[in-house]
Amino acid sequence: MRILLVEDELDMASWLVRALGQSGFVPDHAPDARTAEAFMAGTEYDAVVLDLQLPDRHGLTVLTAMRAADNRTPVLILTAQGALQDRVRGLNLGADDFLTKPFELAELEARLAALVRRSRGRQHPRMQCASLSYDGESHAFTLRGALLALTPREHAALSALLLRSGSPVGKSQLFGKVFSHDSSAGPDAIEVVLHRLRRKLEGSDVRIVTVRGLGYMLEGIGDDDLAR
Repeated sequence: MRILLVEDELDMASWLVRALGQSGFVPDHAPDARTAEAFMAGTEYDAVVLDLQLPDRHGLTVLTAMRAADNRTPVLILTAQGALQDRVRGLNLGADDFLTKPFELAELEARLAALVRRSRGRQHPRMQCASLSYDGESHAFTLRGALLALTPREHAALSALLLRSGSPVGKSQLFGKVFSHDSSAGPDAIEVVLHRLRRKLEGSDVRIVTVRGLGYMLEGIGDDDLAR
């Protein structure tokens, strides 16, 4: 899941980016409202974690602008302001959830997963392609019933491909799902991630194919193809 973290406390942001990345999320960090709006203009996010006290604008102003522009991305407000009136105002302006600092990482991750589930209209999201399955509750992939060990980047790439299995995903779109905005990786770095994924799927009934001019596609393999 691609997450935008809007947080001006750099130590807090650094910790969250690292921790969320280790849990299979793909976080981008914006230290202020202006950067956040630039990111949202060019990237589709699964959820936004929004601090209220930003250096250039109040977080609720950012939220109001998002909803006015019909941006329905789920927003979790994360702030030290825990007063009831702040929570009520945020929720009335279109926030989906509210978490007060200090907080436990596990609770933040659980709340983000719940927000994304609700936004997709599925209570317990489970995606499948042949014997490859993704459980939205545990964020785990299984292949033929066995847990599939993946790095965060492999996890992000496979999630994007599985979400659109049977249809090609463009190279630049896939790159955007896997690498953060401040990554120094070149466009071809996605090939390295896909190469590792193909090796992990080898011998199974699922494969990643290159669709010339369109990108990459995850597809199930029939018994006849497996026998060849």
